[in-house]
Amino acid sequence: MDNADKFLNWTLKLQNIAQNGLEYGNDCFDIERYAQIRLIATEMMAAKTGLPLKQVKEIFSSEDGYQTSKLATRAAIFKNKQILLVKETTDNFWSLPGGWCEPNLSVKDNCIKEAKEEAGCDIAIDYLIAINDSQTTIHDKKRIKRLVNVCNVIFLCRELSSNFTPNIETSESAYFNLNNLPPLSQNKTNEDEIKMCFNAAQAGSSWQVRF
Repeated sequence: MDNADKFLNWTLKLQNIAQNGLEYGNDCFDIERYAQIRLIATEMMAAKTGLPLKQVKEIFSSEDGYQTSKLATRAAIFKNKQILLVKETTDNFWSLPGGWCEPNLSVKDNCIKEAKEEAGCDIAIDYLIAINDSQTTIHDKKRIKRLVNVCNVIFLCRELSSNFTPNIETSESAYFNLNNLPPLSQNKTNEDEIKMCFNAAQAGSSWQVRF
């Protein structure tokens, strides 16, 4: 981990301490101190990332309850030895279909829902590929740093049927070979993850889950 990564991790740790203190603290003086810690973490993050101070402040202050990692799912859908990717409307780059886990859904059901919404695909899930931590996995240096830690649960899937329609989240859906990938949305999916998915598909039931 280089110094830039360490700085960001320290900043997030300060935010975590502040969030938990603000949530569970009772003493008014302690609450004020935790608010000051959050302000320091906010200023540090804005200075290091170049993001507007107001934006960082809104993200940090939007947290409720105990500070935990965010949970998301991604579907690695294969057909004819190709992987399905969707084009994000936010940046016009490509990613595995997926998104934040809904509080009332299991990770499996969330993956199925996201594949339907983003790719127009009805899918069957075969097995778990990986649980990737955005702060610690091999692709971390290539990923745009998030202001929160994210755990991505990636499943190996099969397409049952497909009827894609452009929507507010994705504008295109297509299958790709590993050696002919489109520009990827690095904040959501990158080449190392795609390679891992191809390896998992090739290994079949003998695949060892990565975490």
